[in-house]
This record gives sequence, C-alpha cells and structure tokens, in this order.
Amino acid sequence: MSRSGVGLAAECIPAFEELKLGKKTKYIIYKLGDGNKSINVEKTSDDGDYDNFLAQFPENDCRYAVYDFEYSLGGGEGQRSKICFYTWSPDNAPVKAKMIYSSSKDALRRALAGIHAEIQGTDFSEVAHETVLEKVSKGAGNR
Repeated sequence: MSRSGVGLAAECIPAFEELKLGKKTKYIIYKLGDGNKSINVEKTSDDGDYDNFLAQFPENDCRYAVYDFEYSLGGGEGQRSKICFYTWSPDNAPVKAKMIYSSSKDALRRALAGIHAEIQGTDFSEVAHETVLEKVSKGAGNR
C-alpha cells in the first residue's frame, strides 16, 4: 500500500514476472483504477516496436509502464536488454491525477524486483528512444 492509500491489483506482479522471466511480453501499461484505490494492468503486449509502446501513453493522463528495452552498443558487443520503469505524467494531465500517480509510484516500483532504469516523462521527448538509450547504456561498453 502506498502513502496515498493506493494498493496493487493481484495481476500486477505476475504480469511483471512474465515479462522478466518469460521474455514473451515486451511491455506492460499500468493505470489507476477502482476510484484511484488500486494500480491495475491496463495492457500487456509482445509488440517490440518502441513507437507502438509510446503510443499507449495518453496525452492528457498519467500512466506507469514497464518496457524490456533492447539495444546494441555496436562494435560486436551484441544485443543487450534492460527492464525500464516509466512514470508518465504529461504537463496537461489533471493536477489531481499527477499528485496521485506521484505519491503511489513507490508501491508499484518497490514490488517490481529487477528494474534497471527509471524513466520519468512529462512529454514525449523525455521518453524518446534516443533519450532512454542514452540513460540505459551509460557505463556500458566504450562510451
């Protein structure tokens, strides 16, 4: 339970474990439901297209998401993968929604063991592929 009184729906952790261990799920979108009393799974997908993932973020509302971000550093390093946790809180979302999502984030984030990076976005430039790639590849390879 978060400090805002929001709890996790039963499907939140199993969906994440499937993404982390099963490697079939590519991303999970979470949203507040039940009158802002619980965090629920809104959608899971095996679609690895990053633009399709970003299209799930509403322009006027908040969401949480987990994405299995795959990338290559080049130079024969091969493919790498980092599980990223996203907090989406666009500037034009209602203030109440931004406050509830902000104060409820830790309840979900702490329950998801194995997150490698946290991405916070208030507009699409902050969650763009290049921005996230820069964050997850820091300290890896020959930078």
